[in-house]
Amino acid sequence: MTSTTTADRPQRARLNRLIRELWFQVVLAAVLGIAVGILAPGLGEALKPLNDWFIALVKMIVVPVVFCVVTTGIASMDNLRKAGRIGVKAIGYFLVLSFVSMLIGLVVANVFQPGSGLSVDPSSLNADDVPETATEHATLTGFVSSLIPTSLLGAITGDAILAALMVSIIFGVALNMAGEDGAPLTRGIKALSDVVFRIVGWVMRLAPLGTFGALATVVATYGADSLKQLGYLIILFTATCVLYVLVVLGAIMRACRLSLFGLMRFLKAELLVALSTCSSEAVLPQLVRKLEILGIGRPVVGIVIPSGFSFNLDGSAVYLTMASLFLAQAMGIDLSWQQQLIMVGVMMLTSKGTAGIAGGAFIVLASTVTAVGHVPLAALSLIVGIDRILNEGRVFINVLGNAVATIVIGKWEKDIDMDQARAILSSGATPPQSDRATELDSAAADACEVDTTEADAAK
Repeated sequence: MTSTTTADRPQRARLNRLIRELWFQVVLAAVLGIAVGILAPGLGEALKPLNDWFIALVKMIVVPVVFCVVTTGIASMDNLRKAGRIGVKAIGYFLVLSFVSMLIGLVVANVFQPGSGLSVDPSSLNADDVPETATEHATLTGFVSSLIPTSLLGAITGDAILAALMVSIIFGVALNMAGEDGAPLTRGIKALSDVVFRIVGWVMRLAPLGTFGALATVVATYGADSLKQLGYLIILFTATCVLYVLVVLGAIMRACRLSLFGLMRFLKAELLVALSTCSSEAVLPQLVRKLEILGIGRPVVGIVIPSGFSFNLDGSAVYLTMASLFLAQAMGIDLSWQQQLIMVGVMMLTSKGTAGIAGGAFIVLASTVTAVGHVPLAALSLIVGIDRILNEGRVFINVLGNAVATIVIGKWEKDIDMDQARAILSSGATPPQSDRATELDSAAADACEVDTTEADAAK
């Protein structure tokens, strides 16, 4: 009897530890949400506010995180040229990966022809099915306007990431140039950063509730029809996303001599939350923390991640070209390679103006369709019903791709502890930390069971 009781204790301990893991809570909430959506559709639709509230809480804390991380990262630099180098390298990397992603979408859509055979009559399409937000076309002037806040403090208290990023960079440069005069304010912002990340830990505890509400609502709203309607496009896009992760991102990680699967395991909680809520912003604060733990310098993380969530949307790039060709094929329109490349060029511009907009990729698609003029805008009604499903693949690649981009830029800048990164990604080991770091990270550690170290103390 005693031996049986003793044997049961480790099992109960492992189970209790598993239950406390955020990723397990998210998976459990996802299963329960799907079950509720199928068995009680009315209740599932009523649970939509749970996801809305969670996303709202995350957006509440995103801008303070960006401000604290970017400002302190630049203010603490010995050489401001480093910030410029990081920015230029990041933008160059983003443009190359976006172009490659769009070309992959073009090749897949041309080879497999997901829209051929539908023979849709344009007169049968209902433009009322296209969301009003799709008519808010992205423009270059609109993008530049989004960079300029109404006021300095307004950018910090608002919800526009691009404007907050601009002000944070300017503020950080000014603090750096101020030298000793600005040191007290720099220390104050660092202290504020500790408080902000404690709040992040509290918010992330609610991720399972957001996941539960999101999936219950999706299944209740679309039901089985959402899985049948245009199923070939869904399967083809999903397969393309999987191959993109394994081939493109896998090759980049191998070049960095790090494990892609180790990175996915390390970021499993963040990827699951992004996948279930279909929101990249939902994981931005915690992703910043995790990459610092991985051994990447704060200046690199602070610049690459916020800018990457605006410019490095690889999943959205694959979606844009595949969806555009799908609509053209469904309408019986044969696009030449010249027209397709022009379409890619337009998307490279318009896709940079929808950062932080819900369903931004759909708006870019509408902008491109209107600008190129090869497909009527009403054709978007063909895929609006499955856009939420396609968005999951987009968000997953966007989050993982930005994590990989931060590693690449960190290695490029020699601002990453490769031994620490290999240890964490290969075996899950974490570096030692100070008592002060433990105290400051206790809330986030309780929430995610992964923030068991402080990057600054480890360096």
